[in-house]
This record gives sequence, structure tokens and C-alpha cells, in this order.
Amino acid sequence: MNLLTQLRAYQSWNEQEARDQAELLGRLESGESLYTRANTSAHLTASAWVTDPSRTQVLMAYHNLYNSWSWLGGHADGDTDLMAVALREVREESGLETVRVISPEIFSLEILTVNGHEKRGVYVSSHLHLNVTYLLEADPASPIRCKLDENSQVGWFGLKEAVSASTEPWFQERIYSKLNAKLRLFLPQI
Repeated sequence: MNLLTQLRAYQSWNEQEARDQAELLGRLESGESLYTRANTSAHLTASAWVTDPSRTQVLMAYHNLYNSWSWLGGHADGDTDLMAVALREVREESGLETVRVISPEIFSLEILTVNGHEKRGVYVSSHLHLNVTYLLEADPASPIRCKLDENSQVGWFGLKEAVSASTEPWFQERIYSKLNAKLRLFLPQI
């Protein structure tokens, strides 16, 4: 199923998602090129909320650019399958070899602001990440490692600890708390 179809079918969780969903749909329906960074003002990214099988822990990385613990994810870079992007980024950023998709549906939507910064010695102007999040699962006993050009640590956190580990208040309040609340819908059956 293509992204436009997924976005049209998506049931927003709250006002933030409803507004971001409308913006994403408008941009995609207009034909705006969003799948590559050639669009320097806004482009598509995919993130993953990676949980353990018990849904009591999530995997986060200490992101060097933002100096904060954060979810895993990255740019579409031309790939129109954002689930594949999320899976690729989790494997690249954490070293996990086995990652399971909990649901093929979009888990969350966000439009994220990115401040101007330098990357590999080149200035990148402030822009938007039009982000789609997927819910994935991994075994916390599996080996993990850093991707040193992007993060300096990778680790499992309890749900509340994951929120407080972030140093970005907006992410704490609007994103990670929301993801944890939505995670309750996917508790394992006993």
C-alpha cells in the first residue's frame, strides 16, 4: 500500500496528528517532491518506536546532532517504502539484526522542525521532517552497537525513563509520551 493510501486511511490520535496528517496529505497530493533531501525545506523521514516483546521497554540512541536520547529513524532518500526505511535505519543505528514489524500500519505521524546545523562540514538549513513512525519489536538480549557518525550510545529504557532521557521538552511531551500511550493498544495477550 502506498503512503498516500496509508495516510488517507490513518486514524489520527489527537489534534497534533490530525493537523500533521492534513499537511502531509496536502503536500503529497500536490505532487511536491518529498522523498529526497533535494527538497531542502521539507522531506519525508521514517522513525521507529522499537519495543521489547513485553512492551515495557523501548530502544533509543543518543543522537549526536541533537545531544539527546531519541528514537531511531532517518531520511527516505528516494525510497517510497517508509516501513523499509524505518527497518533499515533501526538496523543501521542499533546493529540489531532481527527486528519484527508489530503492525504494518502507520503507528504515528509528526511534522518535526530541524534547526540549521552542520553535517560533515556542510551547513544544512532549517527544515521540516515529515515523519511517519512505525511500531517494531526486538529482543533486548540481542547485541546492539552504536553508529558512531550518528549516535554515541544505544540502550533499552523503561517507558517512563525513555521519555525523561530525552533532553527535548517538545519530544517528551508531544511525541514520546504519545507513543507510550499508543503502545498500550499493543500489549501482549496473556
